Parts: sequence; structure tokens; C-alpha cells
Amino acid sequence: MRNKVKNYADQEHCPVRNVLDRFGDKWSMLVLMLLSDMELLRFNEIHKYIGTISQKMLSVTLKKLEADGLVERRAYPEIPPRVEYSLTARAQSLMPILQELAQWANQNMAEIRQSREQAV
Repeated sequence: MRNKVKNYADQEHCPVRNVLDRFGDKWSMLVLMLLSDMELLRFNEIHKYIGTISQKMLSVTLKKLEADGLVERRAYPEIPPRVEYSLTARAQSLMPILQELAQWANQNMAEIRQSREQAV
């Protein structure tokens, strides 16, 4: 038990911290869920659907998700260039977990807001 708990302190080797640090930010889960719903989107479509993300932040987020093998980027040699994004099989295996988390958040958000107000 102690060895298991000791791993939580080691950010680089703790799977939970390592993975959550990569897709638990403000935008990554939203991009993953959007791609799950829409299956295939171009950069500008993702930007339009999310609305409040800057192009630079979207670019950084997509590159990070691609580096982790969660998003596939497909570029076509056309003029103008066309680039499409979709989920990989790895990301698709993650989606039921993220969808459960989103469902839990939706069910509990009112009470969480109430708790936050009481804490202030």
C-alpha cells in the first residue's frame, strides 16, 4: 500500500497525475468531447464550435493531444491546404470515462456552485 501511495508524489511516474495533467486542462477535454460528437473536424470548425478559445491555444491543445496519441491530424496536399482532426482509437477508449465525468458534473453542478457560495 505504501509503495502505491508513494507514486502519487512522483509526478513524472504517477500515471494518474501524468495523464490528467495532459488532458485535464481547460480545453483538452472539450476538444476531445467535440471530436467524439462530430467525428471529423477542421481547425476552423473546432474553433467556431468552442468559440472562446484563441487560435493559438487551440493549436497548442491539438498539438499536445496529437503528441499523446489522442488526436489524429490529417493534412491534404491541396490549395488551400486542408487539415482534419479526429480521435484515435486510444482517445475513443477514453471517451466513455470522460462522458461519465461530464454526466457527473452536469448532475452535481448546482450543488457544487451552492457549496462554493457557502465557502466564500
